[in-house]
Amino acid sequence: MVVPPLLDVVLRSVAVYIFIVLAIRIFGKKELAQLSVIDLVFILLISNAVQNAMVGSDTSLLGGVVAALALFLTNFIFKKILFRSNKISELIQGKAILLAYEGKLLPENLKLAEITEVEIDAAAREHGVESIREVKLAILEVDGNISIVSMDFGNKTSHQTNKTKHKLKGRVNSF
Repeated sequence: MVVPPLLDVVLRSVAVYIFIVLAIRIFGKKELAQLSVIDLVFILLISNAVQNAMVGSDTSLLGGVVAALALFLTNFIFKKILFRSNKISELIQGKAILLAYEGKLLPENLKLAEITEVEIDAAAREHGVESIREVKLAILEVDGNISIVSMDFGNKTSHQTNKTKHKLKGRVNSF
C-alpha cells in the first residue's frame, strides 16, 4: 500500500511520540526543572536520533510543519485520554507514593521510589520542617514532586508551597 508522503510523516511522528512516551515511562522520568547536564544532552541526542524517523526523506518546510502539527495533535489527544481515564493515566504516569506518615519513614516505599533518607530529609527542610518526626505526610507525587505536610500544618497561617522533584523509575505503588 502506498501512503501519501504527508500522511507518512504524520504516522511516523505519532509512532515516535508514542515510543518516546513509553520509553520515558519505562526508563524513568524527571521534570524539566530538575534536568542535569546529562539529561539535557540525552534529550538533545534523542530528538536528533528520531528526527529522520519522523520525516523520512521529506526535509521540506511543509514536512517539518506537518510533523510538528502531528506531535501537537497527538499530545493534545493523549492529554485528553489521560484526563478521562484514570486507569490509562495510572498506567502511563504511575501513582503517588506515601514516603512518610506521622513522623515515620516508610522504608519499603522509599526503596520502591528510589529515594534515600538524605533526599527526604532535604525535601522536608525545603518545606521548612526540621525533622521527619515533624512530618505528617510526605508523598512522592506522580509528577516527581515530593509534597510535605507538617504536623502543625493546620496551626500555621501560611505554608510553603516549594516542592522537591525526584526521578521516578518504572511503575510505582500508591498509598
